[in-house]
Amino acid sequence: MYLWEDILMFHLPKLAATALVAAALMVSTASAQTVLRSSDTHPDGYPTVEAVKYFGELLSQKTDGRYSVEVFHSAQLGEEKDTIEQTQFGVIDLNRISIGAFGTQVPAATVTQLPYIFRSADHMHHVLDGPIGEEILAAFDAVDVVALAYYDGGARSFYNSSKPINSPADMAGMKFRVMQSDIFVDMVGALGGNATPMPYGEVYSGIQTGVIDGAENNYPSFDTAGHAEVAKYYSLDEHLMVPEVLVISKVVWDGLTPEDQALFREAAKESVAKQRELWAAKEIESKAAVEALGAVINEVDKAPFIEAMGPVYDKYVTDPALKDLVARIQATE
Repeated sequence: MYLWEDILMFHLPKLAATALVAAALMVSTASAQTVLRSSDTHPDGYPTVEAVKYFGELLSQKTDGRYSVEVFHSAQLGEEKDTIEQTQFGVIDLNRISIGAFGTQVPAATVTQLPYIFRSADHMHHVLDGPIGEEILAAFDAVDVVALAYYDGGARSFYNSSKPINSPADMAGMKFRVMQSDIFVDMVGALGGNATPMPYGEVYSGIQTGVIDGAENNYPSFDTAGHAEVAKYYSLDEHLMVPEVLVISKVVWDGLTPEDQALFREAAKESVAKQRELWAAKEIESKAAVEALGAVINEVDKAPFIEAMGPVYDKYVTDPALKDLVARIQATE
């Protein structure tokens, strides 16, 4: 008796949301355009923001104007971690989000967050554009979103306000902001640093006031968030190449016809090439911009950093299926 009531209490909000969204989509299909809200933490003009806008244009063309997308950039709808649940419940329709923000919610996707799992951007593209990539996208269904496509998130490296980092020993005792992800926390710990999870929007003031010594991110984020103004030492260890993912709420997805679902997937896949093109250009532009601000960029020998990651892999790659996935990624040319 109580078990059945508990099940109903848990599922009724999502069932009701699905019914409401489906009804709204049916009405709009018959009479007007449906404008879908999409969230992004980055500022207007950022490659991911522009890619989702382009996805919206493609979607409008493919559906004869029945669907369009309005992008709410600059974390207008909340920081990444906060918007995941809103997307899961259909409050936000679409979300461009780092896979890292999902933490370990999606086990198959966890492997893309492992330090140094990808040898280069080309290696990452070969993995994500093939059957392994499709396998990981499908795994998001279990957390009430449907993953449509991957976007580039660049190579993340450490930066700080006090000195170049040339080896893990240089990180001893330093406080680095990381995304709210257990893997990221353990990665910094394995290198001898102290990880401080905090929202992306608080990093600038955190470094400026000395709450943290630095953070880790790619060139465009280092540039557009102004972090190069307060942390000029950028050390190219390229520890992570965590993909971005474009997801749609399953509540919204289930209200679409199969034909429209196919069009959504088509538009998302076609937007990937545009995003990669924009990303490559932005990396060049941002590197030049931070150098103009006086950023000191240094290459590092990655070997000791990679060697320090043994405990991280041991902790997070325990399931035979995940071990197999890691092996298949590493074997991809």
